[in-house]
Amino acid sequence: MRTERFTFKGHSGEELAARLDLPSEAPLATALFAHCFTCSKDIPAARRISARLAGLGIAVLRFDFTGLGHSKGEFENTSFRSNIDDLIKAAAALSERDMAPSLLIGHSLGGAAVLGAARSKQSVRGVVTIVEPFVPGHDTHYFGGALTEIETSGAAEVILGGRPIRIGQNFVENVRAENLKDDIANLKRALLVLHAPLDDVVGIENAGEIFATAKHPKSFVTLDKTDHLVSDAPSADYAAEVIATWANRYLELKRPAPPPGAPEGILRVSEADPNGFLQDVNSGPDHHVLADEPVAYGGTNRGMSPYGFLSAGLGACTSMTIRMYARRKKWPLQHVSVEVAHDKLHAQDATSPPGEKIDNFTRVIKLTGDLSEQQIEKLLEIADKCPVHRTLEQTSKIKTVLN
Repeated sequence: MRTERFTFKGHSGEELAARLDLPSEAPLATALFAHCFTCSKDIPAARRISARLAGLGIAVLRFDFTGLGHSKGEFENTSFRSNIDDLIKAAAALSERDMAPSLLIGHSLGGAAVLGAARSKQSVRGVVTIVEPFVPGHDTHYFGGALTEIETSGAAEVILGGRPIRIGQNFVENVRAENLKDDIANLKRALLVLHAPLDDVVGIENAGEIFATAKHPKSFVTLDKTDHLVSDAPSADYAAEVIATWANRYLELKRPAPPPGAPEGILRVSEADPNGFLQDVNSGPDHHVLADEPVAYGGTNRGMSPYGFLSAGLGACTSMTIRMYARRKKWPLQHVSVEVAHDKLHAQDATSPPGEKIDNFTRVIKLTGDLSEQQIEKLLEIADKCPVHRTLEQTSKIKTVLN
C-alpha cells in the first residue's frame, strides 16, 4: 500500500489534512472514510480498514474534519451540517483527481455524516455505516458536565480523542436537531450497516432502526466480537473484508485489461499485517484470498499457508484435468475429489547433495461413477498430465526484479 498526504479546502476555506491510501496498482474504486466524533483519520480502526481495502484494490481517502486532528480551523464554530459539507468538499477534491468516490464509509457520527452527504454526490453507489447512532444527537453524551457550561456560556472545553476541543452551542443545537430518517429512507444507494452488539456507546438498537428505515438494497452484518471503536485488529480486518466483498456487488469497479502474456491478470501479494504473516492475495481484479501461517509457526491461521496454496493448485488442476478428459470422452464420471498432503523427505537419489530434502506430494484421487477398470486406469494416467503436476515435476526458473 502507498500512502499520500492529501490536503483540500473544507467548508470554511480552511485546509483539511487527509491521507490517501492507494493500492499498488491502479485502484478499482475509491472510498471516502469519515471518522467517529471522538476520533481522527489516524485512529487504528480507520488505518486498518483503509489499509485492508487498499490491499483489495480500493483507494481510500480518510481526513480530519475542520478543527480536529491535523486539520485547521476552529471546531467550536462547526456543526453537524458543516461536517457534511467537509465530506462533500473531500469528494470534490477526489473528483478533481479523476477519483470520484463511489463508496462512502462512516464510523459512528461519521456514519451519520455520510448518510447526510450521499445523495448530493452522483458518483456514490454504496454507503457503509459502522456503529452509527440513528439519532446524531446521541453523541452529545460525550460532553458530560460540559453541556451545562455550553448552554450558559455558549462554548466549553471537552476532551475528545485525548485532546482538548472547544465545543460551541451551535454544534450541540444543530446535532440535536438533526433527523436522518428522510436521508436514510430516500438514500437510493446500496447500504451496508455494520454494528457491534457489545458496543456500550451506541446500542445495537440503533442499527436496527437504521436498517428498518432504509429501503433495499440493504445489508446488516454483525461485528460480534468488538467494541465501539472497533479497536481489535481481527474485527477491523473482518469489517474491511465484508465491505470489499459487498462493494464488489454494487460498485462500478474499474477492471483493468490483463497485461500481455498474463490472460488471468497479475497475481499480487501484499502484507496485511506487518507484525505477523497475514497476506492479501489478489489474482487479477476478481479473486481475493488470505495467506498466513499456522499459530504454531507465528501466524494467526487466517488463511492457507504458502505450501497449502501449492497443494491446492495441484489438487484443483488434477480434478479439472480428469473432468475435462471424462467430459470429452462422455464417460459416466459423476464426481472427482482429490486429497493432497505435502511433506519434505530426505533425498535418496545420488544426484542430490547429502542431507538435502525434496518436496513430497501425496495425492489421493477418488472417482465416483459407473466406470470400467480401463476407464479408471486411463483417468489416473491423465491425472499425471495435469499442467501443475508437470510444473512441479520439472525445474522452474524464477526471475526476480526490484520495483
